[in-house]
This record gives sequence, structure tokens and C-alpha cells, in this order.
Amino acid sequence: MPAFLEPAPDSLVGLRNAGGSHGRTWFPLLMLAWSVWIFLTPLFSAPAFRDWLWPTLASYAAFLVLYRHAYYRSRAHLLACALGIAALGFALTPFNPGAQGYLVYACAFLAFVARPKGAVLWMVGVLGAYALVWLWLGFPLIYLFSVLMVGLAVGLMNISIQRRTQADIALRLSHDEVRRLAGVAERERIGRDLHDLLGHTLSLVALKADLAGRLVERDPAAARREIDEVARVSRDALAQVRHAVTGIRAAELVAELASAHLLLESDEIVLHYTPPALPLPSTLETALALTVREAVTNVQRHARARQVWIALECTREHVLLRVRDDGRGGDIVPGNGLHGMGERLRALGGELRIDARPGAGTELQARLPWPRAGIAAAEPTPT
Repeated sequence: MPAFLEPAPDSLVGLRNAGGSHGRTWFPLLMLAWSVWIFLTPLFSAPAFRDWLWPTLASYAAFLVLYRHAYYRSRAHLLACALGIAALGFALTPFNPGAQGYLVYACAFLAFVARPKGAVLWMVGVLGAYALVWLWLGFPLIYLFSVLMVGLAVGLMNISIQRRTQADIALRLSHDEVRRLAGVAERERIGRDLHDLLGHTLSLVALKADLAGRLVERDPAAARREIDEVARVSRDALAQVRHAVTGIRAAELVAELASAHLLLESDEIVLHYTPPALPLPSTLETALALTVREAVTNVQRHARARQVWIALECTREHVLLRVRDDGRGGDIVPGNGLHGMGERLRALGGELRIDARPGAGTELQARLPWPRAGIAAAEPTPT
């Protein structure tokens, strides 16, 4: 990327990238296409404006500098850049009525200089002053009406985009907080379980060890029975601790389901799901959590669904994740997300199936075999 297009962190482009719109660094260059009207308008007005070219070229050079600073440099200078672009429009209008295009760009930037009400006041003030200049010059009112309407429309649209971007950032932060709180809650639950389990077990072990120590000389057989009992209790406690600790691994999937609920709820999509009833091996749990994330993201972006169902079925042979929606269905063009999802499942010996019929929604099935250790640890009930 050219150095002059490298955005500052607090610039309009930098904040847009931070909000998740990566790859939009070149977007401002595309928006320059509308400036062609600054040069075309006087061509249609000839011969009324004979000496328009050199003033227009000089103003356009200054405009490009201000435009770059407005998009790629700190927002602390955004108001000055927007007013500077508006000033170019004021100065050029007597030579070229197409300079009203500068006012549209100025309104586009004024949308970001303050809160919505303040931004609207700035736009109204600048456009009102320009209207007075236009009337003083005696130019046709129809063209004045067009720049007022277009300038306000573009400014209000950018205000709406800014509010949506802020909402998206807040939503992403909420997702992260949901995952964090789910992890904290799970760790607290495991801590309480381990405290209750080990507190009782270790007290019993200490008691029987003391008893065996007192019996070792008087009644060696009884002492041996107590020692065997200590060993049995210790093995049982170890098994219970391992079973409790495996519950930590389900936290990621639980957090992902909670995050999916929040994401879909923001688009008024109802999610039906139940958390996993069994602890899952970490490799399976991570793969399923990532599958849920990608599937729900696709539903939110493309499916136009009103309801989504997520179900997890466990047998002694496999784990099956189903994600179904009531959206538009139809042909699905696999992107990087679906390709990555399929490769991740196949690496674990699983498979991915997608059934999408037009108007009947889409169902995604992710099937993974149980690892041998996972079958022994989880002991799922056959269905």
C-alpha cells in the first residue's frame, strides 16, 4: 500500500477498519469519481463560463490535499478540512457552477465532525450560506435546489452509516464480553465443584491415613484395609476430578452459542438451541464452536431468516451438529469460510453437508467421530 494511503488510527478510514470493514482503504479513491461533475458542468453551460478551466484545476489540486487529509489523517482536523472544501466551492462558483460538488463533499465530511444534531447544524449552516451566494450571483434556482437536497441526503446517509458502524463495534464488544463472562462463570463453577469434591475427599483420606497409622502395630490387617481404602478413595477422587475438569472444555461452545444468540437477536432472528449436555473432547469442542460461528455468521449475512435452530446429537460413534434456518435457501457458493470449515472437519475425520432448497431454508450438518479417549471419558447415551 502506498505510504500516502496509510490511514492514521483515528482517521475515518482507520476507524472504519477498526469497525470490521477491512479492505476499504481504497474506498475514498472510488468516491472521487463523483468529482467529474465539477468539470462537466461548465461544458454544458458554455459560453457563459469561458474562463473556468484554470481556476477549477487550481481548486481541484487544493481539494485533493484536503480530501486526503479528511479521510486518512486524524479526525482532529476533519472540521477544518470540510470547511476548507466548502470554501473552495464558495470561491470557485462565480467561475464554475459545478463547484457545488465541493459542497456535497463538504457535507459528507461534516457528518462525522460532531454528534448527529451538531453535524446537521453544520451542514444546514454551510448550505444556507452557499444558497445566499448562489442567489447573489443570480444563478438558476433549480440547480441550487439540487445541491441542497443532494448535500443533505449524502450527509444524513453518512450519519446513518456512522451510527451503524458504532453499533457494530458495540455489538462485537458485547460478543467478546459474553464469551469472557461465559468463561468466568464456567471457571467459577468448576472451582466450586472441585472445592466441594476435594474438600470432602481429602478430609476422608486424612482421617483414614491417621487411623491406619494408629493400627499399623496393633492390627496390621486392619491397617492394611484402611490403606487400601485410602487408595480406592484417591482413585475415585482422581476420576471425579478429571470428569469435572473436562467440563471446562465445553465453555467455548457454550460461549459461542450465547454469542450467536446475541448476534442473531440484533437482526431480530430467533435462535433455538440447547447447550451441550455432555463434556466434549477439546478438539471436537473447538471445531464445533468454530463451525457454529461461521454458520451463524452466514445466516445473519445472507439467509434472510427469521428463525434458526441449533442442535447437537451425541451417539457412541459420532457427534452431529445441525444448524437449520428458515431463510431463502437456494444455491450456495462456497466461500473461504465454508471451505475452511470443511477442511477443519475433514482433518478430524468428519464431514460437512449442506442442504439448501430455494424457499425452504438451509440445513448444515457437521459430523465428527468420537476419539477413543473421548468415548470412554464422556460415555454418551446411545440414541
